[in-house]
Amino acid sequence: MRTDPALRRLALGTLLAAFPGATAPDWAVELLGEGLAGHTLFGTNIVDPDQVAGVTAALRAGRPDVLVAIDEEGGDVTRLAHATGSPYPGNAALGAIGDTALTRRVYEAIGAELAVLGVNVNLAPTVDVNTADENPVIGTRSFGADPVRVAAHAAAAVTGLQATGVAACAKHFPGHGATVADSHHELPTVDVPVDLLRARDLPPFAAVIAADARAIMTAHIRVPGLTGDAPATFSRSVLVDLLRTEYGFTGTVITDALEMKGAALAAGGVGPAAVRALAAGADLLCIGAKVDAALVEQVVTAILAGVADGQLPLARLEQAATRTAELAAWARPVVGPPAAATDLGYAAARRAVRVEGVLADLTTPLVVRLVSDSTIAEGRVPWGLGPHGVEEVPVAVGGTSVAALREQAGDRPILLVGRHLHRLPGAADLVETLAAAHPVTVLEMGWPSRWRPTAARAFVTTYGASHANGRAAAEVLGLVDAR
Repeated sequence: MRTDPALRRLALGTLLAAFPGATAPDWAVELLGEGLAGHTLFGTNIVDPDQVAGVTAALRAGRPDVLVAIDEEGGDVTRLAHATGSPYPGNAALGAIGDTALTRRVYEAIGAELAVLGVNVNLAPTVDVNTADENPVIGTRSFGADPVRVAAHAAAAVTGLQATGVAACAKHFPGHGATVADSHHELPTVDVPVDLLRARDLPPFAAVIAADARAIMTAHIRVPGLTGDAPATFSRSVLVDLLRTEYGFTGTVITDALEMKGAALAAGGVGPAAVRALAAGADLLCIGAKVDAALVEQVVTAILAGVADGQLPLARLEQAATRTAELAAWARPVVGPPAAATDLGYAAARRAVRVEGVLADLTTPLVVRLVSDSTIAEGRVPWGLGPHGVEEVPVAVGGTSVAALREQAGDRPILLVGRHLHRLPGAADLVETLAAAHPVTVLEMGWPSRWRPTAARAFVTTYGASHANGRAAAEVLGLVDAR
């Protein structure tokens, strides 16, 4: 059976694909000419600024109004600086500082960098209220645990980013901050009354809507009171009744990656997930990071079949494609002269550092970095004090002992560097036992929980592990000279 070209173009106009490598393959450009809305860039697509600009120029040759998206949150989630770490602190640090004008400036600086490179949609900021210390996927990506504070910084971030002509996409609606599971791997559940959701999780989304955020991203989370057994991405109650009707959002609804287990497993594959998301009210579908031409065609086929069998009304597909086209028409980055070198991010990171206790005798410490896994959102980005010329000993919690660390340290104090120590298996016990027997200072570069090692001399918090956060910590600890 022949495919209606106009219908195929509509389906392609709702898709945000991706491609491997540092150059855009022919199929990725050709599909843009056939109607594909755009592509998302990941760390694997990025080598240096000139190369990225070349890639976006090639994409724009395929379609002048192409959407080129990226996850450039600053802090722990960076694509542009995946090889070194971001020169900006992330949301948790900005929230801890409490200066919304600074947050706006940081996001405007990020937007200016993206504009020069030809990127016109930033899948940021994360505006989830991180109320669960055990949250494995949000954490330092959040401005904090207070809805009022998060709302204020979320609005400032959107305003700063969009001042550069780069569209902001606030995420993850209706709120991923109370989860204790990662939607990349499973479908998390937030089983709370809807009134609690309105009071705790939704104020930041109301704030970004008031700030004219051009896009909002869905969460692959289950909220039984709203979504039943399905994720929010597939819920008309969430995307239409709540987001559009109650909160008045008129922009583009973008899905989180449909390849994630929280969506793909719930629907039985990326194709069926695309149909369910569109039917529920989503407009632009992030397929995922591992995409090729065959997968795009598979998703298009599923969408067309959904229209044919009535699962997806044609009018809904047309509406989604129209909203995506409106986003592309708005997203026209303001490219100014190259920005002068600035210390903005590093100065901000220094303002975020918090010291509890007394810093003493750290001139020649044994610096031990407790190894921890990165989330899929973060990727394998360098972190710690090593990137700043400080000699570190990387140690797995299960691969060492208090006796071994004390023997290695000798008469020197120990500086333990970690990330999310409270939820790193075995870390809290190791730190507590070591601190009771040896002079220990703890540097926490993840989300700071309520846990504090009772015998440690000092507990230092950076609220993130970006390059800027690491430099700030090294300066405060006296391990490198201040800039």
